[in-house]
Amino acid sequence: MRRLKIADGGKDPYIFSLNNFVGRQTWEFDLDAGTPEERAQVETAHKNFYDNCFYVKPCSDLLWRFQILRENNFKQTIASVKIEDGEEISEEKVTTTLRRAVNHISALQASDGHWPSLNAGPLFYFPPLVSTTYCL
Repeated sequence: MRRLKIADGGKDPYIFSLNNFVGRQTWEFDLDAGTPEERAQVETAHKNFYDNCFYVKPCSDLLWRFQILRENNFKQTIASVKIEDGEEISEEKVTTTLRRAVNHISALQASDGHWPSLNAGPLFYFPPLVSTTYCL
């Protein structure tokens, strides 16, 4: 099972950092890591990605999401909001939904303060685009 290591360079001589690995993430593979439930969850994610890789290209970062949420003991305590067809959207429903989203996103934050993620392909160009658009 793959395991995300955050802000940890270990004793690998080929990995070095000038800022104590803050914001740096590396993956390690351990065949015997995790519980049977965790391995089943990862295998389900692998199968889902394999079955849909021609339709949905990004991996959705499911492996690190599983790990971070498990390490942070995250349980969503805010109930989800259901809106029926034709129902008016109230300020209370929007506020509840935003609180739920912020609660989830903050649980995904790594111990050193960054949000690990896959930043490849077209996603590589998106942060500079947003920064440039904001500055102009």
